[in-house]
Amino acid sequence: PFFGIHFFLRKSPFPFLDMASTKVHGLVKEGKYEYMSGFGNEFSSEALPHALPVGQNSPQQCPYGLYAEQLSGSPFTAPRETNQRSWLYRIRPSPVHYPFKKVDSNIQSYFDEEEPNPNQMRWSPFSMPAKSESVTFLQGVHSLAGGGSPVARSGIAVHIYACNTSMENQCFYNSDGDFLIVPQEGTLTIRTEMGTMEVAPNEICVVQRGIRFAVAVSGPTRGYICEVYGAHFRLPNLGPIGANGLANPRDFLTPTASFEDRKADFLVYNKFQGAMFVAEQKHSCFDVVAWHGNYAPYKYNLAHFMVINATAFDHADPSIFTVLTSPSAEPGTAVADFVIFPPRWGVQEHTFRPPYFHRNCMSEFMGLIKGSYEAKKGAFLPGGGSLHSMMTPHGPDAKCFEAESTKKLEPERVADGTQAFMFETCFSMKTTKWAQETCQKLQDDYYKAWLDLESHFNPDWKPDQASASEEKKSDGKDKVKKEKDGNRKRKQ
Repeated sequence: PFFGIHFFLRKSPFPFLDMASTKVHGLVKEGKYEYMSGFGNEFSSEALPHALPVGQNSPQQCPYGLYAEQLSGSPFTAPRETNQRSWLYRIRPSPVHYPFKKVDSNIQSYFDEEEPNPNQMRWSPFSMPAKSESVTFLQGVHSLAGGGSPVARSGIAVHIYACNTSMENQCFYNSDGDFLIVPQEGTLTIRTEMGTMEVAPNEICVVQRGIRFAVAVSGPTRGYICEVYGAHFRLPNLGPIGANGLANPRDFLTPTASFEDRKADFLVYNKFQGAMFVAEQKHSCFDVVAWHGNYAPYKYNLAHFMVINATAFDHADPSIFTVLTSPSAEPGTAVADFVIFPPRWGVQEHTFRPPYFHRNCMSEFMGLIKGSYEAKKGAFLPGGGSLHSMMTPHGPDAKCFEAESTKKLEPERVADGTQAFMFETCFSMKTTKWAQETCQKLQDDYYKAWLDLESHFNPDWKPDQASASEEKKSDGKDKVKKEKDGNRKRKQ
């Protein structure tokens, strides 16, 4: 639909932010696909000229003989600031299908099959499908843990996906909640009713409740999913941080309209009240020629996150690394916070810089996209995960504590080449049988990470010992400075 368009490179002065992107008259082009930038915007996109009606949503006859269909992401009477809906102009309306029938699925939404387990849990990297198997994204999703209820529209589930085959002549939509998808290995090409997104490791995407999509892959692919049954994800409030910072709205990308008018034996999968159903239809569901509204999928590159950190002393709470939040009815309490631990500088003085020992009224699931997490180097690996449940104690292991408690503090880079993340929730999550037994990845010896932590208690300690220690460090710094100054003068 675009002719005679001038492309220009959008280059960043920082090499790690260069994404080989281009802008096309307000559109962002990455690879083969074009996107609109912004978070929660009122978007409009058409794959054919003049396909969007002018001045109204539902004309008596739509352009090109299309059908007008509204997709509501919130109640009609939701406050304007939280009201989400989009109008789709499609070749055939979505009710054109045969009845749904229940089928088996690895995705769970109720978590009562296993007894409660308050222990710290850690999983080795989850297995990829065997080369002899053909596993699609939908077939490769397995549930790890969750809490709440999709019927009550309040809760969370954590899933793992591992697949090697594209979804062809089929799509999936979730009536229960939103999917926040975190690729760890392999790029996902996600075709939605609104357009197509390409989502690589160190990027994330969100596909909201009701939006139909299919996932294509080019080989072994693995990642994580956070499903929320309640409020949609939104950007966290910044408070005294100010108007800018953390995940900036302009860096979120929403796909542009594309369509196919194709007859086929097509399957529509639907997760409804925790069960999986499938319906047959005789055409592709990806026949939306144009759309407008603020209810649409989006993706985000984690490298664009503007990091806030302590610059004087103490380890700041991880909430400063929140990318997206799904709030509960209680202010400041999240059904899910998506938090990352990105590359950054550590400069705090007289401070234990890694994460502190912690008992939390929230549940914390952690995953690792790449690299080595600072507080637990070794057995916490990319493609694996850990769960520290509500009020279950956790923190750095013995090796990390001893090293970080005694080393000389200097400005240093932290987590270069690493991207860890956390799904934090106010729900007390229960794990599935697949997580505890079937996957055979649960590390039974995880508790040993803390057994070597010894007592350093000294009843004869005096405050002047601390002062002497600080003076010794200061003298060491002064000595180094004098040596550098002397070397500089000799060179001159």
